[in-house]
Amino acid sequence: MTIMKISSLLTDDAILAEIGKRVSRRRLELQLTQAKLAGQAGIAKRTVERIEAGASAQMSSMIRLFRVLDLLPGVERMLPEAEARPMDMLKRKGKQRQRASSGRVSESPGEPWSWDENT
Repeated sequence: MTIMKISSLLTDDAILAEIGKRVSRRRLELQLTQAKLAGQAGIAKRTVERIEAGASAQMSSMIRLFRVLDLLPGVERMLPEAEARPMDMLKRKGKQRQRASSGRVSESPGEPWSWDENT
């Protein structure tokens, strides 16, 4: 049994297939049938079958499966809470950022910036 490393080089379908294999392996480690896992997660058995086969699923179904399979700590490691940097907090006077800013547009797009020799 080969374990594939999930990376940005894989297609979405390949990543879904690998996630499905890993869910299936974890289910078998816990000695759960697809029907029992589905029942404990509160989802349809067909949804478990589809996920294990590499089909996409609703995020809420995945969370329910991860909860039963005790995989939520992995989600926490994958998406850790963003910590505010002290200098950013000072600039914003303690307020949290609500949106991303757009990039600054240079005066002459396409030309590299250089010192103005005429000033």
